[in-house]
Amino acid sequence: MVLLHQKGPSRKRPPSTFISPFPPPKIPKPPTTTTTTTTRSTDTPTVDNSTRDSANDDREGYMDKMVSLLADAECTLINLTGPPCLPSDLHKFRRHLQRLFSSDSTLRSHFLSGYYSYIQNPGHLHRVLIPCYQNGLGSTKRESLTRILLLVPSIQLELQNMLLEKLPEYFDVDPVDCHSSSLDEDVARLIINHFRWLDFLVDSKVFTDKLLQVLSICPLHLKKEIIGSLPDIIGDQNNKAVVDSLEQMLQEDSSVIVPVLDSFSNLKLDDQLQEQVITIALSCIRTIDSEHLPNLLRFLLLSATPLNVRRIIYQIRTQLKFIGLSNSRAMQHKKLKGKALVDSSEASILDALKSSLRFKNTLCQEILKELRCLDKAWDHKVIDIWLLMLIYMSSEQLRKSVEKILRKKIVEGLIQEGLFDQCIRGNKELVQDYFPSFVSLSEHLLACKEQKARNFGMHIYTALFEEFSDTCSRQEVLGALVTHVGSGISFEVNSALETMVFLASKYSQELVRFSYHINGILDYLEAFSNENLHKVYEVFSHLALSARSGIDPCASFIANELLMIVRKQVSNPDLKYKKMGLIGTLKIVSCFGSADITICPSASEVSNKSNIEEALELLKASTDSCKLLPLPLILFYDELITTLENKVLHPAIMEWIGKHVGEFESMFLADLEGGNLPCIDSYGGLEGELWMNLDGDISPICLNVLPLASSSFQSPSSLQVLPVNFLLLSVIERLANQGSLGGIDALLGCPLHLPSSKYFTERAWQSLSGKQKKIVCLSLFYAANWTRELLNVFCTQVAGNPEYTSQATREELIGKLSKRLRNLVFLECLLDHFLKSYSLSLPELQLHTEYLVHAEKKNEHKRLHASSTSKNNKKDKKISKDSVNGSSQKHKQPTIIDVLKKAGSVTSEEVPDKDTPKQSTSETAECQNSDPQPANVDVSAVYKVLEAQRHKFRPLRIYSFSILEFTKNQDSCCTDPSAELPLYLYLVRDLHYKLDCFSPPNKLLSSKCLSCPPGLSKMTVYEFLRKIDSLFPVLKKHFSSAISIIDEGTETCEEHWKVQSDLAGNPYIPGFFVPKSSVSCSFCKEILSCIGKMLSLPDIHMNLSVLSNLLEAFQPVKISDSIFSNAQEIPSPGNLEYLYCGSYSFLEEVLDIAICSSFVLASEVLFTLESIVNSVHKYLDTVVEGNGKNIHTGRGFVRAVLPTLRNRLGNSALNILRHDWDDNNLVNDWKGKGDIVQKVLRIFLEYSESTSDLLDELACSILPQVPLSNTTADDGFRSFQTLRSATFLVWYRVLHEENLTILNKLVKEIVLLEKSKEGVQPENVKSILIKVQQSVNVVVSLVNMCRTHDKVAVHAMTVKFGGKFVDLFLKVFDFLQTHFKMHNGLIIRLVKELQKATRTIQTLCSEAKGLKQTSITSKIPATKRSMERFLFQVKALLHTASSGCTFWMGNLKHKDLMGQVVSSQAYDDDRNDPTDEHHMEAGVENQSVASEEEVTEKN
Repeated sequence: MVLLHQKGPSRKRPPSTFISPFPPPKIPKPPTTTTTTTTRSTDTPTVDNSTRDSANDDREGYMDKMVSLLADAECTLINLTGPPCLPSDLHKFRRHLQRLFSSDSTLRSHFLSGYYSYIQNPGHLHRVLIPCYQNGLGSTKRESLTRILLLVPSIQLELQNMLLEKLPEYFDVDPVDCHSSSLDEDVARLIINHFRWLDFLVDSKVFTDKLLQVLSICPLHLKKEIIGSLPDIIGDQNNKAVVDSLEQMLQEDSSVIVPVLDSFSNLKLDDQLQEQVITIALSCIRTIDSEHLPNLLRFLLLSATPLNVRRIIYQIRTQLKFIGLSNSRAMQHKKLKGKALVDSSEASILDALKSSLRFKNTLCQEILKELRCLDKAWDHKVIDIWLLMLIYMSSEQLRKSVEKILRKKIVEGLIQEGLFDQCIRGNKELVQDYFPSFVSLSEHLLACKEQKARNFGMHIYTALFEEFSDTCSRQEVLGALVTHVGSGISFEVNSALETMVFLASKYSQELVRFSYHINGILDYLEAFSNENLHKVYEVFSHLALSARSGIDPCASFIANELLMIVRKQVSNPDLKYKKMGLIGTLKIVSCFGSADITICPSASEVSNKSNIEEALELLKASTDSCKLLPLPLILFYDELITTLENKVLHPAIMEWIGKHVGEFESMFLADLEGGNLPCIDSYGGLEGELWMNLDGDISPICLNVLPLASSSFQSPSSLQVLPVNFLLLSVIERLANQGSLGGIDALLGCPLHLPSSKYFTERAWQSLSGKQKKIVCLSLFYAANWTRELLNVFCTQVAGNPEYTSQATREELIGKLSKRLRNLVFLECLLDHFLKSYSLSLPELQLHTEYLVHAEKKNEHKRLHASSTSKNNKKDKKISKDSVNGSSQKHKQPTIIDVLKKAGSVTSEEVPDKDTPKQSTSETAECQNSDPQPANVDVSAVYKVLEAQRHKFRPLRIYSFSILEFTKNQDSCCTDPSAELPLYLYLVRDLHYKLDCFSPPNKLLSSKCLSCPPGLSKMTVYEFLRKIDSLFPVLKKHFSSAISIIDEGTETCEEHWKVQSDLAGNPYIPGFFVPKSSVSCSFCKEILSCIGKMLSLPDIHMNLSVLSNLLEAFQPVKISDSIFSNAQEIPSPGNLEYLYCGSYSFLEEVLDIAICSSFVLASEVLFTLESIVNSVHKYLDTVVEGNGKNIHTGRGFVRAVLPTLRNRLGNSALNILRHDWDDNNLVNDWKGKGDIVQKVLRIFLEYSESTSDLLDELACSILPQVPLSNTTADDGFRSFQTLRSATFLVWYRVLHEENLTILNKLVKEIVLLEKSKEGVQPENVKSILIKVQQSVNVVVSLVNMCRTHDKVAVHAMTVKFGGKFVDLFLKVFDFLQTHFKMHNGLIIRLVKELQKATRTIQTLCSEAKGLKQTSITSKIPATKRSMERFLFQVKALLHTASSGCTFWMGNLKHKDLMGQVVSSQAYDDDRNDPTDEHHMEAGVENQSVASEEEVTEKN
């Protein structure tokens, strides 16, 4: 558009209000001036009429002149048949008029007056506004006359004002008629349309001001029309005034937002106005109607630039009220289901967002950046979920990013389930288009390793299933779940089945019609664990029950098919399939036979009876199939117990189970006469006697162990099912008597019929045959497990002070339970001792089919029956044995014993190899006759032989730990508690074992290898911690007692254990004792290990109440003030932050005592201190901040005190390393202490102020001075008493590994600095190079120690870690090359220093190949590759940089570690020609040496 500026009167700016452009009419003068007032008054009408006539004549004259003027220009204005006729050449026409008007202003004024007079007639105005005929073109319509005249510069502004003044006359047009009529009939729109797309504006500012004035008074429909046309009317001028005016209109009436946005979009605005427009639009998000929001969002997103995109996204997120405006909406939607429709504006908003994101891909990146920065849960909104879903749906490239962000925020607890509920629930129509994306996202979450993410995926699946009731959607959800089930990934399968269990339990009737789609799950039964089998059968049991109670006869096939599969599995002789059938049976029974089952109105009483009969029939069939198979029967009873504890079954089923367990007395019990056996018989040549009679002469019965154990050689032993049978009996008794076990309390005190105690001396034991030894060991084994179940059952009567137990009964039960625990410790200690001389594979009392197969058990049975040989004989036969059986050993499948041996639970000496030949009877007798005295047996020691088979024992349940709360027996001979500590130690070890089940200490001991006992199999970590948190104060009490014993060092009462053992009914067997110091140290060590394990459990930080209870239990009398030295404000006692400091202070006090008595105990205290520090770190990272001040104050306190705790931890580790330990008090001297020393040393290095400086000092100054051999004078090196020849390898390895860790951190630091915007600053370069130099010095010093230490293990570590160091050092070469010019001297020294280490490593590799040291040669290829790369990197560095240095390389001379040339392979000097690279390569290949690099400076 062109702007034309005129000079002359016509360009004078008119006032703000329109004044008619034509001159005022000429009124004739009156005839006389002396006319009286009366006469004038009388003549006034005559004057007025004459004046009006004169004015009309003037107007007609102006009109005639205007018509004549147009006619002269070949334009016919008066056309009775239609609009005016225009000349054929319009440009000539406009030029002609412009020339006339420019030369004669009077003519211009007369023309405008005539035009003004002409358009006063509405018909005339309409004629000049509609398109005209053009002469010479027939009937072709072109532009209107007014449009042509507006293009004449000299009259444009006046014509525009005339038309704008005429516009209000047509405001009263009905907007409905306006939109229905054509444009030619709407004068107002015709006028506005004439202003659009003009070639030029003479005075755009004046016209714009006038247009905006008229716009402010226009009706809404016309206002929208004009606003939308503004860019076409005014062009690119006066944008500021337009924007300001439109902003004011928006404030007055937000309904014009759409045309305003269109106008803003089409205006060419500068940056400042564009920002103003964006601000205006952002301010409207909260105020405009929801129907206009899509247009507003589309405008904002498409107007985004790199400078304002973050602000736009933030304002949209924070101000947009979207989806789930209230829960009442969802409720209303449910009430009006089928009538209420989803608000179309919400769908339009999503469409607007989706189209904008697709159009501008950078918006997706910025939105993801914005969401990543949110670190508070309350900052996340519903719109965030939809934005993620839109990006997930729109961009394939960003799907992974969306999944990663969502998973991270879910795991951190920042995105809650409620946000997805607001998106999905009550918004079925809205979610319909995004349903596949929600399913896809759920698939990803359910496949995540994190439990929180999987739970979230399960929740979304459930919400989708519940919200979408159509067949297609639900089928898609179930199909995805079935796919998860078939993935074979344990955690994914588990979560998918949990979801299906929930759906089947709540919507079983709806799922029946989808049974064809989920029946495929049954194809995966063989691969499922026990836990997943429970879930599968629970799903199908619910479906079968719904199918049987429904009215659709075709649905009954589900129940029939399920029952058929279970019956086949139960009758299968294979243990794997029988296990499936038994689990399926009890799941069907719990579902079909539930007492609270609701009968469908259409179902009759007969059908209900049919369900009960079906359940009873399955129970009977399962019991009959397992009668002669102990292991399946044990599994069946265990599953039945779990069902009874969690379900209320129908009385008919309970009656049948009661009759079945009623056979217990006839199977396992025998009558007594006066508390004694009626007759003394021999069983397998063994005499028996009553053990552990707590009821004395009044006991009417005894447990018939020995007779049943001796008869087990002819038939399967019923004793194998004794413990679980008794547990089932107790459950039935408890359910029948409201929790009381008064009907079977005689079993707690009844004696056990076991082999005579005279057989348990060493001489008598050797006189027994193999069969008799087996009977004795099995009797002890069954007795121990019977005692375990007694504790499990009767501890429920005293734990938590139940109402059904009186105080007298409770005290009696407590006394008996304490004695039974002493019986258990005695039995297991006795069994462990005699299993060392007679290897026996104990029968299983619980089924672990996940990791034990039938063939494996046969192999273990053969292996454990082979007697052991001496250690020396094993060493002598090792080489020959390997050579003969080497190939077979390679393909040998590892057994559970092998796994436990690798994990350290049992040594190779404790469990003999199956290929070891059995000792002859004469050899054994000779060995035992040489030492007729009984060996001393430590009751408190770890039962190493039994630990290898611990999984075969019945587990202690959590109720059994309540024994720790019982007071000490009052009839004790003294107040010394040491006789109680072995009992507490036994329980704490079992607690430690259970904690290991939740967090296996070794990858080899996975959840399949050490699966949780039945009592914990369905218990989460949180539930377990909640059940034991009441024990924390009791553990602290016993822990303090044991520490006092260690501190005081008082003598043990020799009679205490014997007296207590006699009171418990244990027979006297010489040689059994309890060492006081050993028990106290072991007990403290186990307590500390349990504390460390609990603090390391990830779930404990999600439950701060349990964590608080644990820390609160272990508080000192007074916390050391030095801990709070760096804290500005100390939190009040009871706060978690305060409790952390208290526990740390308490354990420091324990460390001061332990460090004077036991290296192992002191180290365990240190490890627990480290667990506290790590727990503080996790607490600081994972705890969710609250809104209160206390939370922030506490976190600030933790940040302030954490460096103090770390520093104190490092000092504690230093004290242990420097302490002068008494070798006489160390068990097995320093052998086997390597792992402990290694952990202590790592803590010392990690928590020191400067690990690099410390490594430099240790590697370069202290470690080289360690004596070479373990002599009598080896008392430790100076201040580090733990640094000896026996522990040198441990120190050497740790220093290498820590040095690699430091170098790796430097590499990461360099990468981060290079990626930062500022880049690497010059002051940082030198500090990094100095740290690298320190690391190089350490590795050179460690490598050079090989010259004085000739151990193969040292050389192997040097080659391995030296190669890793060089490989890691190569990652900083780009950094060295970048800064070589500024620091060439330092970098050259680095390379030359590292060269010393590489030469030594080359020599080690050469010697190892010559001596065929396989432990070294296996590491040579990788190390050689790293050093060759290092060589050529140095060459490239010096070649590309003008360093003023000379570089050459050649073959290394063959030298030994002392630097002497080996004469047989000495090279000639001529072959070291630096230009002969062929010789270098040949040398590498033939001599197995690498090239030598030399870097020297030019003179």
